Amino acid sequence: MTTFTALTTLLGRQNATNLGDALERLSPEPIGIGVFELEDGSGLWEVGAYFSEAPNDVSLALLAAAFQADDFKISELPQVDWVSKVQRSLKPVIAGRFFVYGAHDKGKVPRNCKPLLIEASMAFGTGHHGTTKGCLLALEYLLNDGLDAKNIIDVGCGTAVLAMAAASVFSANVTAVDIDAVAVSVAKTNVQANDLDQNIRCFEANGFGHSQINTIETFDLIFANILMAPLLSMAEDMSRHTVSGGYLILSGILTEQAELVTNEYIDVGFSLSKQINIAEWSTLIFSKIK
Repeated sequence: MTTFTALTTLLGRQNATNLGDALERLSPEPIGIGVFELEDGSGLWEVGAYFSEAPNDVSLALLAAAFQADDFKISELPQVDWVSKVQRSLKPVIAGRFFVYGAHDKGKVPRNCKPLLIEASMAFGTGHHGTTKGCLLALEYLLNDGLDAKNIIDVGCGTAVLAMAAASVFSANVTAVDIDAVAVSVAKTNVQANDLDQNIRCFEANGFGHSQINTIETFDLIFANILMAPLLSMAEDMSRHTVSGGYLILSGILTEQAELVTNEYIDVGFSLSKQINIAEWSTLIFSKIK
């Protein structure tokens, strides 16, 4: 498959993040978007998009002007199996007792760990991002504190790495949902590859909105590694679906956004138990107090 890239630079993280969000609404749609700070002290951020067909250069020019970015540089990449290339470059991730790895590192799995096989794919969550690792470390924290969860849901599950981590340590009913059909397909594949398909059910759903999730069903552990805006909008739903004394592990939150998210969840009956910061990302652990 031919791949096209469109790259630009601009000042400011928020501006770059907003441009990345705007790129998602282009037609043709990008198959991937990246937002990275340049490590040269310039304060510039690089925003890039990958396309399976030539992007609309007029639309890109308008976006660049709207966000005061440099003109996009569009390139056609040679035909390369990018997934395989990424798989070979990803190193295993250790987060507490959890060892996240690709099939190419099967021989590196250590003893006395909880191995989680995850392949690079079109779904978020290989364990390498600070938000995913933060969620795994949050689960480790709760395990060391004596948590024994029985009914668990991973909202916005991506590859299902968090659902699988939970299923590997608890005798529990685990549900994994994502709004993206591709992510759900990837999640099911990973669940089967880890022999956890008897423990985890995977659905395409927006939050708790699925017919097989009872409207009054409550959970004693909820993962939601998504973004600040949906986390804020889902706060009341999270509260309704969490048992008294249950826990939330929330991420996809920039550290500067953590206070806003914390205040919103305190208002709907939670208490902040712990905050884990990795690079610019925060993972928040909440307990339901009412």
